[in-house]
This record gives sequence, C-alpha cells and structure tokens, in this order.
Amino acid sequence: MDTPQPDSTSSQLSGDANETNEGNDSVLMRHSALLDRFRPATVRLPILLALHVVLFAAIYAFAFFARYNFETTTKVTALFWTTLGPVVLTKLAVFYFGAHFHGWWRYVTFADLRALLKVSLLSMVVVAFLDYFVLPFHATIPRLSIVLDMIMTVMVIGGLRCTWRFGDELFGTTMPNRKKRPAVLVGCDHQIGKLAAQINSSRSMNCRVNALVADYKGYRRKAVMGGVPVLGHLDDIVQVAEKIGADDVLVLTGTLDGPVLRQLTDQCNEAKLRVRLLPRFEDAMAGSDKIPLRQLDIEDLLRRDPVKLNTDRVASLLSGKKVLVTGAGGSIGSEICRQVMKFGPSELILLGRGENRIHAINGELRLQAQELGVTLRIEIGDITDRPRMERLFSSHSPQIVFHAAAHKHVPLMELHPGEAIKNNAMGTKILAELADRHSVEQMVLISTDKAVRPTSVMGATKAMAERVMHAVAMGSNTRYCAVRFGNVLGSAGSVVPLFQEQIEKGGPITITDVRMTRFFMSIPEASQLVLQAAGMSKGGEIFVLDMGESIRIMDLAQDVIRLSGLPADSIEIKEVGMRPGEKLFEELSTAEEETMETDHPKVMAFYQSPFPQDDVFHRLDSLLANANKLPAAQIRRDLFEVLAALGGESHEAAISHNSESVT
Repeated sequence: MDTPQPDSTSSQLSGDANETNEGNDSVLMRHSALLDRFRPATVRLPILLALHVVLFAAIYAFAFFARYNFETTTKVTALFWTTLGPVVLTKLAVFYFGAHFHGWWRYVTFADLRALLKVSLLSMVVVAFLDYFVLPFHATIPRLSIVLDMIMTVMVIGGLRCTWRFGDELFGTTMPNRKKRPAVLVGCDHQIGKLAAQINSSRSMNCRVNALVADYKGYRRKAVMGGVPVLGHLDDIVQVAEKIGADDVLVLTGTLDGPVLRQLTDQCNEAKLRVRLLPRFEDAMAGSDKIPLRQLDIEDLLRRDPVKLNTDRVASLLSGKKVLVTGAGGSIGSEICRQVMKFGPSELILLGRGENRIHAINGELRLQAQELGVTLRIEIGDITDRPRMERLFSSHSPQIVFHAAAHKHVPLMELHPGEAIKNNAMGTKILAELADRHSVEQMVLISTDKAVRPTSVMGATKAMAERVMHAVAMGSNTRYCAVRFGNVLGSAGSVVPLFQEQIEKGGPITITDVRMTRFFMSIPEASQLVLQAAGMSKGGEIFVLDMGESIRIMDLAQDVIRLSGLPADSIEIKEVGMRPGEKLFEELSTAEEETMETDHPKVMAFYQSPFPQDDVFHRLDSLLANANKLPAAQIRRDLFEVLAALGGESHEAAISHNSESVT
C-alpha cells in the first residue's frame, strides 16, 4: 500500500511522483521565475496601487452617474471631478492599511472576501464622514452614490480576485503540460468534498480526484461533492477506478475502520490499484516530534471477528458474591475487574503488589461501584507471602477468586527462573490451598499457551501452576479451572504497543524471526473468557478460546504499519533473532489432554491426566528450596526435569518439536 507521509496534503500526494513531473520541471521553473520578478514590494506594490486607482475611479464613476440615471450636466460632471480624488485616495488608504495589497489573488478564500467586505464598509463610513464634515457644501456626494460605490467595490474587486483564482485553478492545473493522474477518493461527506476541492485546486498535486466512492450504503447516487461526482460504493471501487482510468485510491485517515481498510487494500492490491492514506490536518499539526499515526483499534489486527461470549450464567455466579482478583492492576486483571463489576458482586477485592496501578483501577471503578452498591476493597500484598494471604482470606472470605497475578515476560524470566517459580508456581499453590481451606466456591487460574510443551521458564512455571491447580482440585469441594490465553493484543508489555512506539520514532520495527507465529486475542476477549470459564467449570478443566489461525509476527508488524496510516514499506522491519526461551509457534493443547466440547462453539475445554498432589507438591518444594541458592542455569534445568517427571516433555524434546514442525 502506497501511503504518503503525514506532512501536508499537498506534499504528500506529490512527494512520490517525481517520475511524472520531470517533464514539467522546466515549465514550472519558468513560471516561478516570472512570478519572482513581481514578488518584491518595490515592484509589485506600485503596480497594485495603479490598478486599484483605475478600478476605484471606474467604480465611483459608475456609482456616481447611476444616481443621475447616467444623464450628465455640466454641474453634475463638475461635482464628479471635484469628489473623485478624495474618494479614490480614501479608499486607497483604507485598503492599504487593511493589508489588501499584500496578498496573492490566486490564494483568495472566503476569509479574504469577508475582509474585503469589512474594508469596503469602512471606506464607505470614512467617505460619508468626509462628505458630511470636510468637503464643502457645494461638493456634497449623493448618499446613494456612496452606498452604490461600496456595493460595486465588493462586487468588482471580489469578482476579479475570484476570477483570478478560478483561472489559476482551471488553467494552472489542467493544461496539457501539467497533466495529472486521475484518482478515486473514498467518502462522500462535507469534509471529503472540501478535501477533493483542495487536491484539485493545488498546482503541486500529481493527481486529480475525478470520482468519489461512498463508504456507506445509504449514499445519494449522482451526488456531487466539491465538484466531484459520487460514482459508487466501496464495493464498486475497481469498476469506478477502471471507468475514470485511475491507478490511485485515496483514503483519509479515520474514514474507514481496520477490517474495512484491510479488505479495501486487499481488493485494490489484487486489481493493481494503489491505496494512499492521507493523515488528517489535525494529526499532522499535533505538535509532537513523533510521527502522527491513525488511531489504531486493537481488534483491527485480529484478522477475524471478535468472539462474543455468552455470559448469561456468569450473572448468577457473581451477583451478590465476594470476588477476589489477584494482579488487579495489570492489563488483564484490571479488565476482569471492569467485567466483574457489571454483574453486581457484593464486594470486589483488588489485590496487587504495585500500589500505583491498584490505586488507578480503584479510582476508575469507585464511582461505578457506588452507583451499583458494590463495596471496593484495596489490598496491597504479594501472593507468595502466605501469612499475608492467610489474613486476607480470613478477613474477606472471598467466594470467587480470579488469579491473574504472574510474572509473564519470557526473556526476563529466563534470567530469573527462581523468581518465576516462586511467583507463578508457589503463588498459585498458596492461593489454591487457601481457596480450599476457606471454602471458596470457585478459583480460575490465568494460564498461557506457552504452558503447552514449554521451552521457556515462564511457560514451564505456568505449566507447573496448572499441575498444582489440578492436583489441589482432585481432593477439594472448590471448583478449580484454568484459562489458557494466547498473546493478548494491547496488554502491558505486549508486542503491539512496542511496534507502535517504534513506528512513532521512525523505526525500525524489530521482530525475532520472520517464521514466528502466534495466536492473538483482545483484552475484552481474554477477560470475558475468564468469566465464561468460571460459569462453565465443573472442576479441573483448562479452557481455551478458538482464536482462528495463528498470525505471523511479520504480517502483524506490516498490519500495524498500514493500519496506523503509513505505507507498508515506510518503516523498516528488522529481524534480530530469537531470544532465549522463545518458540517459533505456540500450541493450545497436547495430544495427551482429553478434549471436551462446551456449550459455546468458540470455547474448548481440556482435561489433563491426574497429578498426585503429594508428588506435585514434593517436587515443587524441592525447586523452591533451591530457588535462591543455585545458579539460574541449574534452576532452569531442574524445573524442566520436574515437568518431565510429571508427565511433560523434556526441554530438549519440546525445542526439537517446535523447530521440526516449522521446518
């Protein structure tokens, strides 16, 4: 997609058309040289003054003699010549100090016509004043002549200036030696009409808008906006372009949403049409040193329709209940809080380790909580601190627990495997045991697709957390389940905000491997899946959302560039190599996990083989005992050995499987 850089509209459309303008350079240079001779005020101002003297004199003569029905007598003629000088000089002075000899008529606008009306009225007032108080009685100007002179001045001067601009636009932009490429502009509202007129009236544009296409079905056929006809709908874009011989399709940023823009781009690429995105003027003038980008809707990047989950049964689960959300200040945890709030729990407990983020989500939800009668509780604490968690469960007695607190950054956890084990695995164990001891009705663990055949410490500790949860569930009346997420678009630290930040700085976008693919879901989808799982769970399941086909990270990067309003090739995409622990592709389940259908077509459930609680807890305790003693490499090896002993693949086998499947 060929999209202009966001400077000004004129420079954008002409910037990539050097090959079409080379033949016109000499003409433009001669034209510019001719104009340069008249630019100095010492040359231009006297010419304009002389022209206006002639015009003012002719206008006054018409207005004066029109008062006498153009029947002249010696007395009338004498009065005309007596008053001509004062009238012309007065108007020259007013026009001069009103800055009407300092502009170029080819750029005249309605603002200039308003200014012309003001100085004409002021001239009339000054002339009337002179006539009444200064000129002798025998030289009195007829009042009707003064009014007619003002009206004729506006009409003649305004008409000449508009004619100058009209001629400049007509002949300056359509002469054979300035031929422009025809283009189609998307949209048919007032703003689009003004943009089409601006493009067509500019000398520097290398294209001319010859047709508009409507972006909604109820458009008025054969309408004309900005002098350009509406010839069809977006669905007819290829036929309209063929009809006028256009190769360019222009789209104003913000006119189309992401899926429609992607569909239009694919359609035009297939027909060998170029789509050019034009940034809005207000974006280009935002005053930032960053590249102004189109507002990006995260759901634009999914390449599928967002999944709408059925949360009817969630209402009966959450209404009037005490709900605890761990990691409540994070991207997922905070969205879970927002979704839970809608179902009217009696109490919502916000648990987090970072006080700033917990304070922020509490401030956001406080007013809504008051309106719904929900009691908000703020708890600052670490899920690995068992005494602190014991006090929290004892004091609040939560009935539903959503466990979103975790270390999730893959490269960081490779460097700190002991911390990942403590937070992701032991933290889950503490919460799961407390949920059982305090008779919590249900606990939902937020897991990840990286827990399937894990090659990273983060994925392995999440797999360990799943086994811990499953082991506790085997002997408890509390219903435990897990939810495996794909990559959550737009969450803190995720790839899309990173890409956007890199684009704003001019690039490059860095990706690890052009072959890498990922499953993606939006933050609302992720949080609703958690609630859906809570409503469906009978105990021990792992729920996964059907996220469609996995997406290449390279394709995602190109989508972010294009949907931000830039050409696909305007930002460099640089391959930097895979980081420790990363996989080329993710999986949602293993062959050993039993698949179970649910009552939602887009939600799948899996059951794992039973894990003896004593075995799981003993092995986890051995890992924790060495978490602060052994080198990171040894802790990492021990972690994967424990997983293999609990029925998982070895680290080497998981890596080999991932590499061979891609190959």
